[in-house]
Amino acid sequence: MAPDRRRTASIAVGVIVVVALAVGAGSAFLGGHPAASPFVAPPPPCIATVSGERVALDFEQAQNATTIAAVGKRLGLADHAVTIALAVAYQESRLLNLDHGDRDSLGLFQQRPSQGWGTQAEIMTPHRSAATFYRHLGQVDGWSALPVTVVAQKVQRSATPDAYGRWESVSRVLAQALTGEAAAGFACRAPVVTPKLDRAAVTAAMATELGSASLDSGGVPARGWVVASWLVGHARAFGIRSVSFGGQRWTAASGTWRTAPSTADPTVVAFRA
Repeated sequence: MAPDRRRTASIAVGVIVVVALAVGAGSAFLGGHPAASPFVAPPPPCIATVSGERVALDFEQAQNATTIAAVGKRLGLADHAVTIALAVAYQESRLLNLDHGDRDSLGLFQQRPSQGWGTQAEIMTPHRSAATFYRHLGQVDGWSALPVTVVAQKVQRSATPDAYGRWESVSRVLAQALTGEAAAGFACRAPVVTPKLDRAAVTAAMATELGSASLDSGGVPARGWVVASWLVGHARAFGIRSVSFGGQRWTAASGTWRTAPSTADPTVVAFRA
């Protein structure tokens, strides 16, 4: 696995815990004259917040991260497995589904077809590559009691085995938000959601990645928040403009979860265009 591949341009904002919004006072030139206002970077669209710690993601990273978490929970794995998977994906691809890498490495985890990780198509399908990663993780004796760096290296066999550790704290915060350990811990702001809501497509994707298309948490809040976070992470792709669960409501326009008492069953997740 290539230890530190990056895609330029949009990804720098997505992997920091504290985001600096101002990028400095460099002048932009319009018609030969410097503009009066300094350039200010837009805030990151997605944020995981747990106990005051924040992790910023762009939309692609958010969708991939929620898929990784959903697959881990679908397979019945402990939240620690999700932390490990996220740390590996951060290090290998910055949570981006790369179509290139060292030698024939591909995808979120930079898995190699030549090394038995699957076909190119399988590796480039996030829920499949995540499931493959978790299968290999499960083959590591005592993985659940081992540190993230140790387990990650046993699975990935990287040339820089200590590199995964740099993402442990970030991945732990994100895993807590996406596995339901922290209620309402993940949100994205998308003022303009252009796709028309396709409920059939959402249902099919939920069945594949979450293992069920049911919106009923069964009285288990963590399950409900896994589903709700997945919907938020995929909202921009599927045209979802609001998600409700546990007496709280998220909207793409506000980018936050807010208390929203209603007559709806608080144990059931709901989403709308």
